[in-house]
Amino acid sequence: MTLGHAILLAVAGFVAGSLNAVAGGGSLISFPALLAAGLGSVPANVTNTVALWPGYVGGALGYRTELSSDRAPVSRLVAASLLGALLGSILLLTTPASVFSALVPWLVLGATLLFAAQPWVSARVTARLNSGSEMQAGRVVQLGVLVASVYGAYFGAGLGIMLLAVLGSLMSIDLQRLNGVKNALSLSINTLAMLFFVVFGPVRWLPVLIMAVMSLVGGFAGARLARRLPPRALRAAVVIFGIAVTTVLLFR
Repeated sequence: MTLGHAILLAVAGFVAGSLNAVAGGGSLISFPALLAAGLGSVPANVTNTVALWPGYVGGALGYRTELSSDRAPVSRLVAASLLGALLGSILLLTTPASVFSALVPWLVLGATLLFAAQPWVSARVTARLNSGSEMQAGRVVQLGVLVASVYGAYFGAGLGIMLLAVLGSLMSIDLQRLNGVKNALSLSINTLAMLFFVVFGPVRWLPVLIMAVMSLVGGFAGARLARRLPPRALRAAVVIFGIAVTTVLLFR
């Protein structure tokens, strides 16, 4: 790894940590940076999962109060998320790397569109929630979480938005509790995927070290800077970047 690559990954880790703290979508920055540093698509994906894991821990801990009253139904959803994460992790490492490489531009584009739609998703979810309703985790909710978890372990970018859409369309609890459930599920999915990739995946540990430290710093310090930017401008910049990355990947 060159010094230039190390600087690129450090900056990408910082920005990704900031984005994840503010609005999500950090992988749309960190994953392309790993590709630009010379990693193949599968090593870049598993390395990105391991590197950004600390941010999910912080997000879940921040909502531990909201989760305390929903332990039983959340436990059922966590079980579904772990099964989906296991399936997605196995799928990533057992299918040919060429298949994942061919899908990467479309996965990046899909994640970019999810990120662009986040305000609309949040508004729709907020509009239909009934504050204070009892939380239920029926089979349909578990199935939706299972499907989202397969995607989350297989690629991951935009997972939080997908979970918010799934949970918000099938459950009627207030938005703070919903965010707590989303963060708990994101942590469980990424923890299983991270452990699976550490044992079986082609993790590149130097990029992990650089990006994990900087994403943690970005989550604390960078979020303060990002909040000073107009939200629409920040979102537009990430969407434009995602579309540019998709274009480059399609025609490289």
